[in-house]
Formats: sequence, structure tokens, C-alpha cells
Amino acid sequence: MYIKKILVIISLLGLIGMAAFSYYVYNAVFTSNTAFNNEEAHIYIPTGAKFKNVLEELRPLLTDDISFEAVANRKKYPANIKPGHYIIKKGMNNNDIVNTIRSKNIPIKIKFNNQERLENLAGHLSRQIEQDSLTLLNAMKEREFLAKNDLNNQNVLSLFIPNTYEVYWNTTANDFCDKMQNEYNRFWNESRKQKADALGMTPKEVISLAAIVQKETAKVDERSRVAGVYLNRIKVGMLLQADPTVIYAKKLADNNFNQEIKRVLYKDLEIDSPYNTYKYAGVPPGPIAMPDITSIDAVLNPEKHGYYYFVANVKDFGYHKFAKSLAQHNRNRQEYVRWINSQGVNR
Repeated sequence: MYIKKILVIISLLGLIGMAAFSYYVYNAVFTSNTAFNNEEAHIYIPTGAKFKNVLEELRPLLTDDISFEAVANRKKYPANIKPGHYIIKKGMNNNDIVNTIRSKNIPIKIKFNNQERLENLAGHLSRQIEQDSLTLLNAMKEREFLAKNDLNNQNVLSLFIPNTYEVYWNTTANDFCDKMQNEYNRFWNESRKQKADALGMTPKEVISLAAIVQKETAKVDERSRVAGVYLNRIKVGMLLQADPTVIYAKKLADNNFNQEIKRVLYKDLEIDSPYNTYKYAGVPPGPIAMPDITSIDAVLNPEKHGYYYFVANVKDFGYHKFAKSLAQHNRNRQEYVRWINSQGVNR
């Protein structure tokens, strides 16, 4: 009888232990383990991360990091870490969290516009995706990539059409460039290519002109008129004589793109550079900045008019006065010169 009681007690203790263990396992695996109040939290696991790095990223988001570690080890996650951007939902349990960071890499939205050089673009992108700016810049200038896409160091900026795109946060620099090439091809649909052909221009030349148009006017509703001026000049063989190209040429010659130039001087017009449209005919060999889609479409859909000249309108800032003759333009220009002199702008 005594032995039976002992066996019964041992059995009961075993059942209690099993129940306690089952309760612990259930809590560890299936009970909510998030410590944030927002509906979701974003985590970024870098390429080559170790499990300790993942834990450091997750720890502030978890109620109990020890139970998470136990479940992650049980599911063999430390041997299968995947880099990327993951979204943890409020109320998730450890099982859900491990499943999420193992297989649910979510694309992010990136955007860029108005960058002046590849270096600026690479720096801007490096603040949005995993790749650093130097790696991105090297990929953009890679000889094989340029040759494959009929590009060179001067016009490669035209490949990157400003917009919002979905990419994986951990995408490689080369894959990012390939995606941008695909987006470029998608942007230049048959309609846009036909319009470029009608102007006697290639898509890259359109973008180079669009960059000038954008630098000339921030007013979207004026861009097609400004584009019409430059296209009129091209038709009759006039030089574009666009001040923004001279500013770019000076920055390039000085190797200083941080300088601010508000006024072009006569001596600047003598800078010997293919970007100086006071000396060289046609559009520059590449864009002087990254034009947005409204500027590109303004060139493809120019306003039809007889204007060949324009100058800033000092009575309606942001807009310009347009002229069909040089005499009329000189009168408009004198008004602008008097105003800028009164402002004490020397450079």
C-alpha cells in the first residue's frame, strides 16, 4: 500500500511537471511577446548579420527576449538568418515573429529627385537602402553596365527617372541599377519615343534638355513654354545659351559643386566645356541635373510659339518674360539687370 501511494504521488508530480512544462512551452511559443504600442514595428537585418545582431535589433520590441531566443533556437533560425526589412505586428507571438523574420522580407518605397550628380544620387539612396554610397556609385559607373546599356559617365544620370519605386532594402547595388534600367525602358514607352523622334532627339538628349528646363524654371506650368524656346533655337541653329549650363561648367571646372552661384558673369561664358551652351551647340553631353517627369514631358510636349528669348520676370517672381526678337528681349533684360544690381548680387 505504501509503495502504491509513493507511485501515485510520483505520477501526480510528473503530471504536474508535464503540465507546467506544457504551459511554459505554450506561453513561450504562442503568447504575445511584443512590447511596443504601435500597430507594427519595422526591423532591418543587415547582410551577414549573426543571431546576436538580430537579438539586439529585436530586444527593445520584445516583452521577453529569453523565450524568443529559446523558440528561435528550437526552430533553427540562427542557422537560417535572412537579411531584409521585416514588419512585426503588435501582439505577435514568438512563433509568428520567427516565421516573419525568416521568410517575409517586405519591399520598401524609395524616392529620389533633382540630384545634380551621380555622387549626390548615390548618397541619397544610401540613406534609404542597405548599400553604402561608394558601392552604389561604383555600380553606376561600372564599365560593363555602361556598355551594356549604351551609356557613359556623362549621360548615365539620365537612366534614373525620378519617381517612387519599390525595392528590397537589402538589394545589391548591381540589382538596383538593373531595376532602374528596366524602369527607364518602361518609362520610355512607344508614345514618348515617338515624340522624341518627332523632335529629332534621342531619349537621352530629351533628358539633357529637360534638365536645363527644370533649372530654368521651378514653375511646372511654365516648363513647356521654356522647352519651346530651346527647341525653337535648335531648329534654327542657334546656341542654347542657357545660364544653368554655364553654372554647371564652372562647378565642374572648379571641382566644387557646393558653391552657390546666383549670377553668371561674362567671364564665365568663356569657360571651355562641352556643358557651356554659350560655346557649344546643341544639348550638353549629359544632364546637368536630374529632371523630374514634368520637365521631361514638357520637352516632349512643348508649347508652340515664336519665342526665342526669355528672362526672369521681376514683377512676377518665379516666372519669365518671353520675347520673339532680340530687341524686345534686351528691353526685358535691362529691367532684370537693374533689379539684380539693386539687390547687390555680384555672384
